[in-house]
Amino acid sequence: MQPEQKSKQSIAWAMVVVLGLATAMFGYLFTTQKTELSNQESTLVEKAKELAGTKTKLDSISAVLDTKIAEIERLGGDITELTKVKERLEADKLAFSRSKKVETGKYLSKIKEYEQFLVEKDEVIAQLRAENEKLVASNDSLSTHVGTLSSERERLVQRQAELQDSVVTFTASNKDLSEKVSRASALKAQNIKVLTVNSRGKVKDKEEYKASRVDKIKLVFNLPENSLTAQEPKDIYVRVLDPEGAVVADDATGSGEFDIDGATSKFTTRESIAYQNNNQKVEMLYDNTAKFRPGSYNVELYSEGYKIGGTKFTIKK
Repeated sequence: MQPEQKSKQSIAWAMVVVLGLATAMFGYLFTTQKTELSNQESTLVEKAKELAGTKTKLDSISAVLDTKIAEIERLGGDITELTKVKERLEADKLAFSRSKKVETGKYLSKIKEYEQFLVEKDEVIAQLRAENEKLVASNDSLSTHVGTLSSERERLVQRQAELQDSVVTFTASNKDLSEKVSRASALKAQNIKVLTVNSRGKVKDKEEYKASRVDKIKLVFNLPENSLTAQEPKDIYVRVLDPEGAVVADDATGSGEFDIDGATSKFTTRESIAYQNNNQKVEMLYDNTAKFRPGSYNVELYSEGYKIGGTKFTIKK
């Protein structure tokens, strides 16, 4: 083979070797770069998963925290601390969403703290529920007791009303009985006569009298025996009613006022006697300073608030 031909052949082989080495080099570089890209892609995927997982956990903790705040508030517990933790959690969520660095480790540590806090609040909620159950049971017992007391009070009120009715009935009966006893023990005037006395002291007993001959009138009557009447001084009041029904009265001769059935009335004369319970005879004298006008006169006798008798007499011209 000629030297020129050998030189060309050597050059060709050299080029083949160089191309082979270059191909091998490029193949190695491609394989290495592909592996690095694949690793980077896996890393990015893992980081994305970590970010998504961290965000999900923060959102989940926020939702659970809201639930526990509502539950503790419903049970009457203090939510001050929970509200502060909620505010801090929302601040962490906002900072996490705005962060340009992947710091999941930092937030995972916070997440563990939040989760531990929630576990502690579960214990608080359990305690509050137990206390509320006791309160409910106590309230039920108290309501039952109150109901019993209310029923007992109603019975007592009813019994009191019955007793009050009984007292009223007894009082009325007692008053009625007292009234009957008082009436039964009251004096009774019998055989009442109206006599006249003239200026010379002469007494006449007639049905009619002349006005010019009447200076005084004299009442005569008996007080019969009554075992219910106490033997003691008794005031006897006399009302003389003129033909028009007006009471003949003159304060200068001893007239005055007294009560009859709760009303005040004038009386003509009054005298106190010692009641002896022996059908005693009583005489009462009234000196009329004015002349009696012609007409029919009524005479009424009272003692201790009761009318004990009455009669009539006539004055003629």
